[in-house]
Amino acid sequence: MIKTVIVEDDMMVASINRTFAMKIAELDIVAMFRNGKEALEFLEKNPAELLLLDIYVPGLSGLELLSELRRQGNAVEAILITADNGGEDVEHALHLGIVDYLVKPFTYERFYEAMQKFLLRHSLKEKGSYTQSDIDRLMHVKQQEDSRSNADLEKGIQRQTLDRILGYLECKEQRTQYRTCEQLAKETGLSKVTVRRYMNYLIEQKKAVSRVNYSTGGRPSIEYTLVESY
Repeated sequence: MIKTVIVEDDMMVASINRTFAMKIAELDIVAMFRNGKEALEFLEKNPAELLLLDIYVPGLSGLELLSELRRQGNAVEAILITADNGGEDVEHALHLGIVDYLVKPFTYERFYEAMQKFLLRHSLKEKGSYTQSDIDRLMHVKQQEDSRSNADLEKGIQRQTLDRILGYLECKEQRTQYRTCEQLAKETGLSKVTVRRYMNYLIEQKKAVSRVNYSTGGRPSIEYTLVESY
């Protein structure tokens, strides 16, 4: 599980961030803070792998907190979630190596997209080495090329939706596990009907396989996973 800390002084927004984060199976919310100084004191003593961080919090601002962590050599990943879209702060945040920058108000779909960026970086970091394909994915080369055209896809299949499902299935923790349509729908925020259609498409493309699980204690369920060679 990925140890995650939320730093947000607006309790309603903090609750939304927590609710969204809890939909991502890999995340474990280990602490929530309304004050940047208190968050820093916690992070100096307790390891974490991801910060969901507002800029305008008392004690230390989000950028001051992240700057101090970087000065200490703490490479914790950060996604900024803030109402601030000023150019100077955005540039500062980018120089501090953030994963993504979400401007309030934002949708779950945009939050999910940011999480897929983080999970990709996290899984590749654990891998320890990078192929050119890995680097292209990190730099969004493949995503930009794919977004320009859906010409290579079957009618009714959209690149963005396909990438959302593949992004979840390609995570290290999910790569070899079987999932039902219900489970995939919950994790991706899509409908069961949509997930089933896209998984059947991936099976036709020989990128996924399915099996029937008869040990559910009730009606047998169909489960899916990516093929090992994909």
